[in-house]
Amino acid sequence: MSASEAITDRVKVRAPGKVNLALRVGGLRADGYHSLATVFQALSLFDDLGARAAAPGDYRITVAGDQAHLVPADDTNLAVKAARLLASRNGGEARYGVDLSIRKTIPVTGGMAGGSANAAAALVACAALWGIDINPDELRELGAELGADVPFCLLGSTALGHGRGDDLVPVLSRGGYHWVLALPDVELSTPAVFRRFDELNPDADPSPPPVPPGLLEGLASGDVRRVAENLVNDLEPAALSLRPHLADLLDAGRDAGALAGIVSGSGPTCAFLAANEDEAVRLSGVLSGLGLSRMVRRASGPVPGARQLA
Repeated sequence: MSASEAITDRVKVRAPGKVNLALRVGGLRADGYHSLATVFQALSLFDDLGARAAAPGDYRITVAGDQAHLVPADDTNLAVKAARLLASRNGGEARYGVDLSIRKTIPVTGGMAGGSANAAAALVACAALWGIDINPDELRELGAELGADVPFCLLGSTALGHGRGDDLVPVLSRGGYHWVLALPDVELSTPAVFRRFDELNPDADPSPPPVPPGLLEGLASGDVRRVAENLVNDLEPAALSLRPHLADLLDAGRDAGALAGIVSGSGPTCAFLAANEDEAVRLSGVLSGLGLSRMVRRASGPVPGARQLA
């Protein structure tokens, strides 16, 4: 399909970041991966991706917004990889072309799946742009080839993940959850955090511990306090050992009235669960005034996965 044959000449997609309400990690497997048991929640912190028709074989990208300078604007960008993968499975890369543009809001290397959200958005956008008939399950299968978090960024809402985190089952979640996200002025590499986890847990069982039953029960009943009591992240000790000052940030948020505070995924973003929206507003004000992070944002969840806007 040439650019002139495209179904439409421009598509816009919005994709959410995520927080792991539970992240249980097994020891290093023989294949180099870790088995996970995790509960994702998609949050109202979004990246927007635009896709324009381009000449066949032409794949370009531009990035703007918060921390854009940290995001590659070449073929190593996960969104470009997503576009090329979709094309390769539907007639070949030379048949299609796309000009992608991303406006960042989700933290870069912040443990909130920003790159995975961009890949999810690119899959949705390019399928629409090129008129490719692909169902959600097939799209998530492609996403899993790009990264473990991409399928959830497509699915959204709240889900239980197994395997690498890409084997997903939707989770019943009542009510809304109000989060305050403290974004430190540092980055953390996910592979580095997992390597540190292995150093700290040399004898860990390859099978991860189970997700706390109280977490799933709290979500099902909409009991925010029970959810808070059962937040857990097995990567948090590794993240704190690499960035010790994050412990001060977590303590500050808890002392300021958060129901719970947790490192999001591999970090360094620290996510604080508030009792309600008013408490989230108050907590964000307190944390902003402490100067322990470069930015404090409020977000709510759950929200849908990657969705076409136009």
